[in-house]
Amino acid sequence: MGLLTIGAFAKASRLSPKALRLYDELGLLSPARVDPATGYRLYAPEQLERARLVAWLRRLGMPLARIGEVCELRELDAAAAAREVRAYWAQVEAETAARRDLAAFLVGHLSWKDPDMSPTTKPLGIRYAALSDTGLVRESNQDTAYAGSRLLAVADGFGAGGAPAGAAAVQVLKRLGVEGVTEGVGPGLPVGEILNALEDAVEQAGHAVRDIAGADPAPREVGTTLTALLWTGSQLAMVHIGDSRAYLLRDGGLFQITHDHTLVQAMVDEGRLTPEEAASHPQRSLLARALTGEAGATADIRLHDARPGDRYLLCSDGLSAVVPTGDIRGVVTSARDPEGAVRELVALANRAGGPDNVSCVVADVLEPEE
Repeated sequence: MGLLTIGAFAKASRLSPKALRLYDELGLLSPARVDPATGYRLYAPEQLERARLVAWLRRLGMPLARIGEVCELRELDAAAAAREVRAYWAQVEAETAARRDLAAFLVGHLSWKDPDMSPTTKPLGIRYAALSDTGLVRESNQDTAYAGSRLLAVADGFGAGGAPAGAAAVQVLKRLGVEGVTEGVGPGLPVGEILNALEDAVEQAGHAVRDIAGADPAPREVGTTLTALLWTGSQLAMVHIGDSRAYLLRDGGLFQITHDHTLVQAMVDEGRLTPEEAASHPQRSLLARALTGEAGATADIRLHDARPGDRYLLCSDGLSAVVPTGDIRGVVTSARDPEGAVRELVALANRAGGPDNVSCVVADVLEPEE
């Protein structure tokens, strides 16, 4: 078969002539030959496979630059190209899930007309405890755990200035609660106000970490994870970056409500590892996102509705990476109060060898006081 005109090639590849001209200009799909007299683009039949791949990837919504990378990979290693498509789709699903959660929250918020929860309704209360321990192996503790009437937070610092980095990040959020953003609030708190305040606070925390890193005469990587819940009296506004975790115990079930920002978790999301393989992977603590003061470190920020009887656990990976989830659930379920829960959880981590600093915050949501 001879060369195909752009019209014939467009029909066979399901790409429009306009798209083919654009892909030629971008170097994504160049014609086999351009007629010197007429300027007509002519394509070889063997180019159809690449053209169809481009068309399929465009239907996925993949950016053109990334499509070019996949096409080049396919020429060298089809399996690598498949992994790239899988990674892209995992990213799309994660972003879609975040947008779905936000949409569901906004639908509920905008249609919320519970007559029993007026702005004068007394807010729910919380009872809380925090505990941080060096563990049995490390010489110093780079964790920070904090629990107060407005804020619950855990930070796990790393690098030479890890301890002050974590403490500085938590201190920024403590100021957020003290300075009135959540003062005297109830169901009528504007959602945008609290979420925007948290975004600003995360940015300020990043600046604080950067200042600490810059103070080192021999600069090395310094940063911290940060998982926190800001209490509004009827909802918990969550900020999360890194691999510290937040869990919710509700109706007897323990649910992880944060997503680990680690390279190993990304491999699980992409289908390259099973959760069981990830648990024993030698690089399971390698972070994909953390507060380091560098641009682009985006934290997850969202709201959770609280119910009387809920119990929340925030912890560093000194607990979650060492103690099986079933054992964590057993303690969180059976402990009579937050104080007893944090003591037993830290003890569990140390009985398992205490290889890392361990920090826990536990809070119970209470009925409003009469």
